[in-house]
Formats: sequence, C-alpha cells, structure tokens
Amino acid sequence: MTETWEDRVAAAWATIDDYPEERAADFRAVIDALVAELPEGSPLGPFEQASAWDSTGRPEKAVPLYREALARGLDGYRGRRAKIQLSSSLRNLGQPEEGVKLLTPELDGPSDELDDAVRATLALCLSSLGRDREGLSLVLGALAPHLPRYQRSMANYARALVNPDE
Repeated sequence: MTETWEDRVAAAWATIDDYPEERAADFRAVIDALVAELPEGSPLGPFEQASAWDSTGRPEKAVPLYREALARGLDGYRGRRAKIQLSSSLRNLGQPEEGVKLLTPELDGPSDELDDAVRATLALCLSSLGRDREGLSLVLGALAPHLPRYQRSMANYARALVNPDE
C-alpha cells in the first residue's frame, strides 16, 4: 500500500516528541521536505511549516506563515486549526486582541471537534486582556457538556458570569 502525502505528514507529526529542543531544526527539516512536494501556491505548505515553527517554540516565525496559509485560502478543518494556532501564537507574542478578533467569529461557525480548542484559546486571549470573567465563562461553557452531572448548572453559571441579569 502506498502512503499518501497526508499519511507521511501525520507520521512526521507523530515523531515530534522524538526531537528535543536542540534538534528542533531537524524536525522542521522533515516538514520542509514534505512541503517541497506540494504544488506551488498550496496553502498546506505554509500551514505545516507554521505549525512546525510553533511546535518547536518559535511563534514569531509561525505567525507570518499562518497568515500566508489563510491568505492562500486554507479553510475547513485546517483553516480552523490555523486560526486557533495563530491566535495562540499572537497571544504569546503580546497581541491577544488580534487573537480575540480571529476566534470570536469561530464561536458562531460550523461546529466540530475543535470547538473546545477555540473556546480555550479565546479564553486565554481574553484573560491576557484582563477579561477573565468572559474567558472563564467560555471555559465553563465548554466544560459543562463533558461533565457526568451538573451540565445544566455549569452552563447557567457560565452564562451568568457575563450576563448576570439573565
């Protein structure tokens, strides 16, 4: 059976923990080699490279690549991942307000398994802006459906943090 490009990218990412900090460049080289196989202008290339820079502790290198991937039309699941990861990197670089702008529309977008990651990252951005109650509300709202009990109560408490009159 022939491995697809996607399979090989997934296999590469499965090895990231095999690369200690001093070998981070080796991991990025693996990703760069895979990206070199893509057609010119593919949004997947800058996304994978941004993810590699980000995952090896270099958010300042990742941010322009995430932006490039999104500008090239990265959408769907990977587009949503790019927005989450870009927002996190921006927060780490002292620009949480831009992360809030990127992720807030995602709250009303199509639901998928990334919903909780959107809320958690948005909560961190909000907290970095001193908007802890809003962030806590998002986190409690995301947590509530996963609880074995008290889902309704926690969802109500989450809403009350930002809308006390309801």
